[in-house]
Amino acid sequence: MRLLNVIGTLKPEYGGPVEALRQMNMALHELGHESEVLTLDDPEAPWIARFPGVVHSLGPSYGKYRYNTKLIPWLISNGHKYDALVACGIWQYQSLAIWRAARQKGFNYFVYVHGALDPWFKRAFPLKHLKKWLYWPWGDYRVLRDAGAVLFLSDEEKLLARESFWLYKAREAVIDNGIFSPAAALDAQRDLFFGAHPETRGRRLILFMSRLHAKKGCDLLVEAFARVAPDDPSLHLVMAGPDQDGWKKELEALAKRSGIAERITWTGMLHSDMKEGAMRAAEVFVLPSHSENFGVVVVEALARGIPVLITNKVNIWKEIQSDGAGLVAEDTEIGVTEMLERWLKIDVAMRVQMAQCARECFERRFDIKKSAANLIDVIQRSIANRHVATGHSNHAKGTGAW
Repeated sequence: MRLLNVIGTLKPEYGGPVEALRQMNMALHELGHESEVLTLDDPEAPWIARFPGVVHSLGPSYGKYRYNTKLIPWLISNGHKYDALVACGIWQYQSLAIWRAARQKGFNYFVYVHGALDPWFKRAFPLKHLKKWLYWPWGDYRVLRDAGAVLFLSDEEKLLARESFWLYKAREAVIDNGIFSPAAALDAQRDLFFGAHPETRGRRLILFMSRLHAKKGCDLLVEAFARVAPDDPSLHLVMAGPDQDGWKKELEALAKRSGIAERITWTGMLHSDMKEGAMRAAEVFVLPSHSENFGVVVVEALARGIPVLITNKVNIWKEIQSDGAGLVAEDTEIGVTEMLERWLKIDVAMRVQMAQCARECFERRFDIKKSAANLIDVIQRSIANRHVATGHSNHAKGTGAW
């Protein structure tokens, strides 16, 4: 098949959706399919050239919504070259533009939600949710209603998506997600990380690696670490990730008030060997999110045999708990503190066993080629069944599932 994935940005700092597309693109090519990307980034953006495969860039675009007057004309002129269009995310212009182009030209299109319908956002940001309600009925509600399938990365994400808006119709499909197995560890990668951050050498490293964002529960982790740090002087927390919203100063102030500022290393976003070195140096990985539709970085940790400590708001928590690949807690300060305390009470032999379970969990559940095959199967069945529909507006009579 030949697919076109449309995404607002390929900037690596935007995390999971960008990395998921990168991995999926490579997997589809290995399975013999053509998968191209259309982004609303500026063509001169440095990350464009580093992205694998064919990338079309129509930017610059406007605002966080990434409005772009070139997008619909481009899709109308070129959409017929592809078997299907895939919108990577909602609440940005690309999903509405695909819907409008598909209505005009009859293109097959599909939509990844990427956790954007998690009801946590409704509770955490009620005013933003009200603003989204003004957009929803004439915007992404219709986008999802008319899509060949709405694509979820876990059963949990699918179920949660139904709770955000009472006006909701979609043909739901869970395709799972995954990554490629990483290359063997190199001592040079660890040494590179230790060289850049010498205060971490010889310490028991607890690693957080994600955006410094409220939904990631960074404050919960800092507060919980402050409670357990006195129990073991060798503990050290590594906070690795971009500070997109300027929250780092507040978190650093929290760490200073808690008396642990010198026991936290803030690395910013890590890439390639530096990222690999940080992961290979860590004893355990922690992601105390309030909302996480999948968690690519959690799977990256599992693939390296690193046990994971996560909340039950990371939508693959049941799989990790079932496989004994880590510990799970509520997304509260008490929950995260108790989870760290449980980890610190585990003896070395049990930690080694949990590391093995982590790797086995990855191999059993998170093969990206299987996910790519699932995606193609969903798309092919949707196209094959399309003749039963009477028109785009009747694609979904209610909530359904593949």
